[in-house]
Amino acid sequence: MAQTDLKSAYDREGDGDVLLKGKASPRPKDAATLMLVRRDGPQPTVLMGKRSGRHAFMPDKYVFPGGRVDRLDGRAKTLTELDSACEAKLRKSARRLPRALALTAIRETFEETGLIVGKAAEIEGPYPPGWESFYKQGAAPCLTGLTFFGRAVTPPYRPRRFDARFFYGFAEDLLIDERPPMDGAELTDLQWVTLEDAMALDLPSVTRFMLGEMAERLDPARANRDPAFLRWTRSGHSLERL
Repeated sequence: MAQTDLKSAYDREGDGDVLLKGKASPRPKDAATLMLVRRDGPQPTVLMGKRSGRHAFMPDKYVFPGGRVDRLDGRAKTLTELDSACEAKLRKSARRLPRALALTAIRETFEETGLIVGKAAEIEGPYPPGWESFYKQGAAPCLTGLTFFGRAVTPPYRPRRFDARFFYGFAEDLLIDERPPMDGAELTDLQWVTLEDAMALDLPSVTRFMLGEMAERLDPARANRDPAFLRWTRSGHSLERL
């Protein structure tokens, strides 16, 4: 599968938002997303869903579960923590604690799909806001098995900007059980699709880029490559490795 080139990864065409005209650029908000990968079929598959058409940011696009970091996400209790290599790479550029970013990806995955990244456990409250429903499933989040593989900052000329960290993990290792994903208000048409079929969906360009990154990481020889960092600079769009 060919990797999406850097220019198209930040191309506005088809991403569904509007360019700012003569207004100050907003500061990017921290966000996190999770690409769940299944390896129990003839080809690896990833979980994707369609964003509601009511969203102002990327309406009707297919994406991975994810969203903005809540202020208290980092206080959620876990059974396991990020491995040291993953945490070190996140600390290179994160304003927030690395565990807060990973926990946001887990919380958003639960809220948008009903899937639980964690293990059975009874965790006593009080719970951080937004985590009550998760813990009441008799589960606690686990951060082991999450891999940080990409970061992308929305260009400054967009009306909504995010500093998004992309994680991936293998469903058979991360998920508490085999329950199917459930459509909700945020994502519909949730489905496990091959990477090739995912590329045929109506995707935000950065999502397409990250799928290409994932395809390369499924090659054992490239599994440990450094995370990609996409951002805008005064000289144009930039790709670095963290």
